Amino acid sequence: MHIPRNIYMVGIGGIGMSALAQLLRHRGKEVSGSDREESPVVAMLTQKGVTVWIGHDHCNIPADCELLIYSDAVPHDNAERTRARDMGIPEMSYFEALGAISKKARTIAVAGTHGKTTTTGMLAKILQRAGKKPTAVVGSIVRDFGSNFLAGDDELLVVEACEYRDHLLKLSPEILVITNLELDHTDYFPDLAALKETFKKAVAAVPATGCIITNPHDPVIADVIAGAKASVIDYTLEEVPELGLVGEFNRQNARAARAAARAAFADIADGAIDEALARFQGSWRRFEYKGETSRGAMVFDDYAHHPTAIRATIEAAREKFPDKKIVVAFHPHLYSRTKSFLPEFASALALADNAVVAPIYAAREQPDPSVSNEILAAAARAVRGRVVALDSFDAIRDRLLGESPDTLIITMGAGDIYKVAEQIAD
Repeated sequence: MHIPRNIYMVGIGGIGMSALAQLLRHRGKEVSGSDREESPVVAMLTQKGVTVWIGHDHCNIPADCELLIYSDAVPHDNAERTRARDMGIPEMSYFEALGAISKKARTIAVAGTHGKTTTTGMLAKILQRAGKKPTAVVGSIVRDFGSNFLAGDDELLVVEACEYRDHLLKLSPEILVITNLELDHTDYFPDLAALKETFKKAVAAVPATGCIITNPHDPVIADVIAGAKASVIDYTLEEVPELGLVGEFNRQNARAARAAARAAFADIADGAIDEALARFQGSWRRFEYKGETSRGAMVFDDYAHHPTAIRATIEAAREKFPDKKIVVAFHPHLYSRTKSFLPEFASALALADNAVVAPIYAAREQPDPSVSNEILAAAARAVRGRVVALDSFDAIRDRLLGESPDTLIITMGAGDIYKVAEQIAD
């Protein structure tokens, strides 16, 4: 579908939607939109000249609007979507719009359960440093760009690709990166087999002239790539320089980014790749240092919301700061995910010296009384974790402010827990 000039975006403050808004504006489109509340991303869009209305009830759709793009978090009966249909304005979802752009560009899509955002940011940084002028859509604010969007040529698109609701399949990558693969989004994928089926379709869609960057030794991935037409490149063979980011998982992300850059452009010098990776500053909410509390405890914030990511983040913190007591404040994301991985979450949180668990962030789901922050905390205590449930961010903030100077605090989760880090850090 052709994307017209005048566009209104519902849920424009979402991390993907806001990047798309910047991309469209960079290409000369008239873009405005709405979001449910103020946020750092909304503030960034406003500073860039994008008009954002707060709330969806006022229906501020311009009279000359030619297309409404909506976030998948916005329901069909949303007031503005309903108004657009009454006005005869066509609708597209975020990934449908991104897919339309992908079809007209040489696309490198970065997918997988963990590390997508960092790998996408690293890859965009490498290509930028090498003078390839990529356009990039990233799932967080990358410090190196000061945005979740990097403006570049229309012909080269680097995009973070999410598997949820098969969104990945809307894209048309010449190069597909699969960082790793395990079950997640259990409100959509009933089991690992269903998740693998989506990735098998994505792999099959990569043309024979393209390539797939992944770890073919992983048995889950080996099954997924078995029917690939495209060549498969093993990113684990890549050497990377010393990074500014912590953890073996980030070294793996760097290997994947390096392999993808070399696959896309054989003429990129090794020195340019090494310099870009070594200087990569990371992104918002990825083990992001926020400052210190009034008592001198260090404060970090991290997006980890899957047991594997929680475990890896705690282990990376211990590697970097072996003398610190690790205290985690975790905000569970989704009832379905918390329930599906309850034992795994419990054992991951038990790795911290102390942890507190906030009430579950429902997001797109209805409350499920069979799972709660107290149930998760009790499960962690059953495996010898020192974990308690607290029922408000205020209570969590007060608890964390009492931590001693030898403590490293990590606020963790995909919800609003980052606000606590901002409140307690100087």
